[in-house]
Amino acid sequence: MGALLLLHVLLVAVAARAPAAQAWGKEGHYMVCKIAESFLTEQASTAVKNLLPGWAGGDLAETCSWADQQRFRYRWSSPLHFADTPGDCKFDYARDCHNTKGEKDMCVVGAINNYTAALKDSSSPYDPTESLMFLAHFVGDVHQPLHCGHTEDLGGNTIIVHWYRRKSNLHHVWDVNIIETAMKDFYDNDLSTMIQAIQQNITEEWANEEKQWETCRSRTKTCADKYAEESAKLACKAYEGVEQDSTLEEEDCPRRCEACCNTQQAIRWEQQATEQLIQLEIKQLKVGRNWSAF
Repeated sequence: MGALLLLHVLLVAVAARAPAAQAWGKEGHYMVCKIAESFLTEQASTAVKNLLPGWAGGDLAETCSWADQQRFRYRWSSPLHFADTPGDCKFDYARDCHNTKGEKDMCVVGAINNYTAALKDSSSPYDPTESLMFLAHFVGDVHQPLHCGHTEDLGGNTIIVHWYRRKSNLHHVWDVNIIETAMKDFYDNDLSTMIQAIQQNITEEWANEEKQWETCRSRTKTCADKYAEESAKLACKAYEGVEQDSTLEEEDCPRRCEACCNTQQAIRWEQQATEQLIQLEIKQLKVGRNWSAF
């Protein structure tokens, strides 16, 4: 069952500490997981399906928002969805990976490390099905830039903005609004069509980058800290030019951050974020092939 480690898949998750924001959103998580599933080896796919709950119907993507739905049942899990920083565009595990009580390892990076270890260890006390679903979700979360946003504004949750005419907050724009706009304007509100378009980019436009996605310095632990560092840098770009009550739309591009206000540009950033999530699956596929089953 070492193949389960390949499950460093996804993208998009919840800002559990902000009830108004539902993070990447169900569609985003589903999309990333669905694409990631296509990279699983036959062995890994079988192992994953054996762990999925019956209600998933054998589809990993159906479970990828489960962790968001459990945030009130498992209140201790709320800080595991993010790894906010002081706003210096850097992630430092020792400094940033803790909850509001100061308990160490309580952040999305610590969660990825923890649930990866749980799936490697057949004697782990953790429920393997829940470990799988948590891991799939959190790997998505760490690649949403504002899940590694600034502590002072809860990853953009307290920055009220308008996405075109719709009142939102900066975090929710990245979690949900960008995806919704992309599907409406470019994919005829069809999630399957958007998934196919991103898959095509992976095999064509991003094909030259695929080898880089497979590289991880360690074969014994995750590289989640590296992914958090990347997201913290991207988060600073997402904040550029955004103030309270900003209106983010195409007309504001000359004076607002392009990543947020230009719809097409935002979609490209969204696709890049999706690409980063998928790269995790590819990386773990490469690493996982060298692990023995447990």
